[in-house]
Amino acid sequence: MTAARLTAALLLVGFVLPCEPFAADRNESRTVIGPRNLNLYDGAIALKAGHAEEGVRLTLLGLNMAAGEHERHIAFANLCAGYILLEQLDTALDYCNRVLARDDRHWRGYNNRALIYIKQKRYLEAEQDILAVQKLNPNARNLKIVRAMLLDETDPVIPNIVIDDRRRPPRNDDDQ
Repeated sequence: MTAARLTAALLLVGFVLPCEPFAADRNESRTVIGPRNLNLYDGAIALKAGHAEEGVRLTLLGLNMAAGEHERHIAFANLCAGYILLEQLDTALDYCNRVLARDDRHWRGYNNRALIYIKQKRYLEAEQDILAVQKLNPNARNLKIVRAMLLDETDPVIPNIVIDDRRRPPRNDDDQ
């Protein structure tokens, strides 16, 4: 599994940018310009740019000041993806499980967890999560990428053509 392929799958899988305004009292009128939780927002931007350490750091800060379940859910999803990028798979798995415990229809959580399972060579569990994504969002581009990663690991393509280089005349370097 190449790092570029993993990053391509993650960049579109787990990052949700929080920009909903927060209103503690629905009777109170507010104007909010930009994201309410700037650390969470900046963390998501850093993760999308491939700056995993900075993205995780900012997301953890954003999680500490999260207002409500929605922001915690976003933070957990982004931390799952961020820790995958950092190759801290056990920590990533913990955050993916937190996302799915809160929302068992979060297809990105299943997709990210499938990536973790593939990297941990837990192919049956990866396949179960891929099936969950297929039910929830069958046309997801990232589903196709993760499914291809699983197939590359479990059923790699073996070339049918073998080139026999022994029949070529020896190369004479003096001719050039």
